[in-house]
Amino acid sequence: MAEAQPATLLPRAEWTTRADLTGLVEALGSGHARYVGGAVRDTLLGLPVKDIDVATDLLPAVVIARLEEAGIRSVPTGIEHGTVTAVLPGGPVEITTLRHDVSTDGRRATVAFANDWRDDAARRDFTINALYAQPETGAIDDWFGGLADLAERRVRFIGDPHERICEDHLRILRYFRFQARFGSLPADEAAEQACSELAATLKGLSRERIAMELLNLLALPDPAAAVARMAELGVLVVILPEARADALPALIAAETSQGIAPDAIRRLAAMLPPEPPVVEQVAARLRLSTASRKRLATAAGRTDGIDDPRALAYRLGHEEALDRLLIAGADTAPLRGWDIPRLPIKGGDIVARGIKAGPEVARTLRVVEDRWIAEGFPDEARTRALLDDVLRAG
Repeated sequence: MAEAQPATLLPRAEWTTRADLTGLVEALGSGHARYVGGAVRDTLLGLPVKDIDVATDLLPAVVIARLEEAGIRSVPTGIEHGTVTAVLPGGPVEITTLRHDVSTDGRRATVAFANDWRDDAARRDFTINALYAQPETGAIDDWFGGLADLAERRVRFIGDPHERICEDHLRILRYFRFQARFGSLPADEAAEQACSELAATLKGLSRERIAMELLNLLALPDPAAAVARMAELGVLVVILPEARADALPALIAAETSQGIAPDAIRRLAAMLPPEPPVVEQVAARLRLSTASRKRLATAAGRTDGIDDPRALAYRLGHEEALDRLLIAGADTAPLRGWDIPRLPIKGGDIVARGIKAGPEVARTLRVVEDRWIAEGFPDEARTRALLDDVLRAG
């Protein structure tokens, strides 16, 4: 079995001191578990860790048996791929048996279980994701220069980029997401060339996978440079031909200056033309949720002029108003801490004033509502005065 020489130690972090993780490692047995992937990478960068993944040279059946013996509940969440989830007090932990690829077709891989840690590392996408930490000592196993790449903020495929992308075409989009999150310029030339040359292979992936990766990219703090590079290299046009990458920087600047959290759907809306039929087609093609489709359609109805922010929020909804205002670079301060009010009168109030129930009541209510909005949402007394004015006017 090939063994890597430890290059450095995993820094102490909150998650590394969890008693339930120590119990998990002890249940699997000395030398049979190593932390891997994002938890190791992000801890080395001093970033918060959300998910913890463990690699093991034990077969799934043995993992389940040892967890059961230790009183740890497990769920076979991906047993066919060697993944068992340990349900721990501090949060679930995925435990995956070492694997190597038997065959790949760009969309899925057939894998076989392995017992060589380096073989498992070799099938991962980027060097910075192939770092393994030994729980007992904190020693980092690094077979492909991931530590150096992490220090240089360099996103680099393991081995030949063409081969890695041909194994899984989605790695093209993952590359740009990781470049936006961890990378620096100049980017890895071989990676960019491979992404450009193989961009057309993205057409063979499901729309759901494309949408998930695209939205994950757009949700990052500042993906503008990565998205612009996708456009330059001919990747963006394959997955989203309607999009304009140059619309992102202004929106991100507006979000940042006004303290608004990044939002993937808002950023997607900014990249798409203000043409509802086009946006509807994109939303359907990407299999977006009903709520996301609604937001995109509402944003597509934007015009050059900006209405009063509160009036906009009343008519469209708070989130939808934020989308339009930020895309236009307008001030969102009037909406900060403001709750959308309800019109203080109803149709019954108009009927009580002698108007017969029917279209006339609805028309009258709309006129009062328009004046109520124009006056800045006054109280009930003023709203009833507005109703008097409307009724007097016939």
